[in-house]
Amino acid sequence: MNRFHNQVVLITGGTSGIGQATVECFAAEGARVAFTGRRQHLGSELVGRIDPQFPERVVYFPADHRLRQDCSRVVEQTLAAFGRIDILFNNAGIVTCGTAITTSEQDWEDTLALNVTAIWRMSRLVIPHMRQQGGGVIINNASDWGIVGARDALAYCTSKGAVIQMTRAMALDHAHENIRVNAVCPGDTFVERWLENGYFRGSEAVSDAEARQADDIPLGRVAEVAEIARVVLFLASQEASFITGSALVVDGGNTAR
Repeated sequence: MNRFHNQVVLITGGTSGIGQATVECFAAEGARVAFTGRRQHLGSELVGRIDPQFPERVVYFPADHRLRQDCSRVVEQTLAAFGRIDILFNNAGIVTCGTAITTSEQDWEDTLALNVTAIWRMSRLVIPHMRQQGGGVIINNASDWGIVGARDALAYCTSKGAVIQMTRAMALDHAHENIRVNAVCPGDTFVERWLENGYFRGSEAVSDAEARQADDIPLGRVAEVAEIARVVLFLASQEASFITGSALVVDGGNTAR
């Protein structure tokens, strides 16, 4: 399929998980894709897998989006590589655990810097180019936990609630410029960071951890990363041409209760 033939997509945090799946889906749909991430070996591996199938469609730029200079650099590099930016997917983010008492100063600062401030910076850098082009699409990765609360995730819930409100405000500010801004709000999705954030108990098998996470989800399972990526592509496509300012929930029914 060629829904995004020759459109240029910039994806932050594209080296794993939802970001990686979105890179692969956009490339398969004809887009030229620039993506970022902190783990350079994963970025290089992803380019190596995609390029033989879709030559010269994908480039990788190492970046830490907590840093102002990295945000500026990747926008400049994308424009140098492809000449324009039609779609921005602000996906980079982190999950931190803790209550108001147990959240550390560093975790609070890192979570807000990457999950909120980086989205503002990237959008601020890209919008002038979209304006000159006559329009564009921005999609922000929020969470169902930006809509409902969760225990022991104060900084994360706060950041994702802020992403949803920022999405609505930007959509109103730039609708007259033909720039659509939406958020995708995933529920529990099996990604590599499960291995890093205490989802596993001792020697628990992956399948057992997935089943435990799925116990409280109405659909009875966690999402696959490709299911979230496909929603991102929908929001970026002409099929969603009259959608802006929305927070599209993809959570297996979690927030319906």
